[in-house]
Amino acid sequence: MITKNRIQQAEEALQQTKESMNERFRLGYHIMAPANWINDPNGLVQYKGEYHVFYQHHPYDENWGPMHWGHVKSKDLVHWEHLPIALAPGDVCDSDGCFSGSAVDNDGELTLIYTGHHYTDKKNDVFYQNQNIAVSTDGVTFEKVGENPVIVAPPEDSTHHFRDPKVWKHEDTWYMILGNQSIEEQSGRVILYKSSDLRKWEYIGVLAQSDGSHGFMWECPDFFEMDGKYVLMLSPQGMEADGDNYNNLFQTGYFVGDYQYETNLFQHGSFIELDHGHDFYAVQTFLDDKGRRIAIGWMDMWEADMPTKKDGWCGALTLPRELKLTSDNKVLMNPVEELTLLRELEHDVCADKSISGTHLVEEKGDLLEINVEFDLNLTSASSVGVKLRGAKEEETILTYDIKEQKLILDCSKSGKKEDSVRRVSLQSDSKLSLQVFIDRSSIEVFANEGQKTMTSRIYPTEERAGIEIFAEGGEALVADCTYWNLKDIWK
Repeated sequence: MITKNRIQQAEEALQQTKESMNERFRLGYHIMAPANWINDPNGLVQYKGEYHVFYQHHPYDENWGPMHWGHVKSKDLVHWEHLPIALAPGDVCDSDGCFSGSAVDNDGELTLIYTGHHYTDKKNDVFYQNQNIAVSTDGVTFEKVGENPVIVAPPEDSTHHFRDPKVWKHEDTWYMILGNQSIEEQSGRVILYKSSDLRKWEYIGVLAQSDGSHGFMWECPDFFEMDGKYVLMLSPQGMEADGDNYNNLFQTGYFVGDYQYETNLFQHGSFIELDHGHDFYAVQTFLDDKGRRIAIGWMDMWEADMPTKKDGWCGALTLPRELKLTSDNKVLMNPVEELTLLRELEHDVCADKSISGTHLVEEKGDLLEINVEFDLNLTSASSVGVKLRGAKEEETILTYDIKEQKLILDCSKSGKKEDSVRRVSLQSDSKLSLQVFIDRSSIEVFANEGQKTMTSRIYPTEERAGIEIFAEGGEALVADCTYWNLKDIWK
């Protein structure tokens, strides 16, 4: 009853904020909370034929605070419905927060596995963490189990950083990985447990650990098999920037390798950054009934400027993306095919047309999908790209430097005055394809069928003037340019 009262209070606080919320930057087709703060996606799962996504949520404030679990569901990964808050902190097992975790369908019982957060000295950020579960038979109302915490404390060679459980089943056994920090090296690692019933867990050991160059803590780990290989995704804290790589405060990336359950031996290659925009963190994945590995990340970044806080809300999740593994062990991310359901008006701008300078299409819409393909074999220009023009000075520029073979996203005139440019190497010899999703305050770029992605929040204040396709330093052949106005799923 206490938990239900806390959830009811949180829902009432959300409703109160929602009534006064400024909607200028509210997204049209992304997952957001009804109001106030969200960060990490949690508990991505398909349950009784519907997709469920939970998220870290502070329903009382637009800033981070005591974490609850917000909740949405969908039948098609496109049209989302807000459900009541699933978890509220304040019990003995999670006194100061229900931190990130995962969800599994345990023979019809939807089980959430999450980290309980407890401050012993909040002013100095001194805390301890444990692992808990909550269960539901309707997918809406959850009860924390009496056995909580199901894992009381981390292993002895660990610091107090011990969070973000990801749970899956292999054969007849449940496995759990956790983000952790070794006490000796003070470096990030992922540790492994196993269980027969989700209640009693046995510690197995370290699955993977930083070699000293991958940060002081690994958050939000995920581990899964793809095409005979194993992928470990994680979000390292404390990696140093290296040229065009690792330019955000914290990173998200992956290792690919071979794994043996019998020995807990994961032999892997080097760490690869997953997205090269400004705002992508804490990605989580799940396997759906079509056999697809689908990923969703937090579409913001710690310590970034977040203008929507003034409006009574903060934070959003990325579009769902299907993952595929290439023969050389690179992960590709592309929008799930269901996102074509968002398309309304289609506009064929040009096909097989040579341009020099700019080609402007007047378009005032702020929910758009743009698909452009350049034929680089018939291009003499030094760079090509797409520009989103504001009515006066604002613009978001996506440029491909053909000589340097780099994709460049410049948001300096779209609400990111500092730290505004991101670059990523992209080999593109014969063609360049760009699939770009624009929402009111976000841009997501998928280049060459997901070889590279760039995700950033933008905050334009001017009315949009149009879409500009450009070629600099010569001519470029635009093989195709089509765009769609997209529907607002929340209206």
